Amino acid sequence: MTGENERTASAAILTKEVGASADPGLVFSQSQTHKAEGSKMMAMSIPAGIKPRPWILWGLLALLLLAVVAASGWCRWVYVEIQSYADQDQAAPSDAIAVFGAAEYDGRPSPVYRARLDRAFQLYNRGIAPLIITLGGDGGDEYSEGGVGRQYLIGKGVPEQAIIAETQSRNTEESAKRIAVIAGANGLRRLVIVSDGTHLFRIHEICAAEGLNVLTSPRPVIPIEGGSSDFDRIVHEMLSYTAWRMHLH
Repeated sequence: MTGENERTASAAILTKEVGASADPGLVFSQSQTHKAEGSKMMAMSIPAGIKPRPWILWGLLALLLLAVVAASGWCRWVYVEIQSYADQDQAAPSDAIAVFGAAEYDGRPSPVYRARLDRAFQLYNRGIAPLIITLGGDGGDEYSEGGVGRQYLIGKGVPEQAIIAETQSRNTEESAKRIAVIAGANGLRRLVIVSDGTHLFRIHEICAAEGLNVLTSPRPVIPIEGGSSDFDRIVHEMLSYTAWRMHLH
């Protein structure tokens, strides 16, 4: 019995020693398993939207392409309209001829402004309308564009009573608004607008928005040293018209 008790005690002691010195490889393997399971759970918990998906990229590219196509179509349409108005003379019997102002120098119209005024004078002599309206405010000195235009036409023989000088407007939109006021006050139902060819489409649209019935007549094309090119004028008009339509002015 004593021998059996000693063997049992020895076995118990051996079992404890084996448990205390468990296989390190086994313990490491179990730890790795727990870490792998933890990493998998963390990966599952990351929102899917953090990583860009292919369909999102394709969608953005499609929207970009659509925007480019739309912008190209818009620019082409505006360009065609600008050229169309620049190439045609719509002058027909009307109640008045309105000349949009341009630069003046010490009371003398610039070459561009003079060409516009000469065109209005031609139309007046043809009997297109009995009244000329000159437009344009402060010219940067003591003179106004409208006042300079009036004096120029009087010097060419147009009676004073056949000219109305508008001297407050500072840009195309303001000039159109002033024409609407003058037309309403004088019972003018139809007008012929004179300006640069590339300018006429925008003027026509703004005047129409003011409720005016207008025809357009471009000034003669004249060589101007140091003047802007046709390309520059067209780009300017495309941008200005787009800004007006988007109410950015």
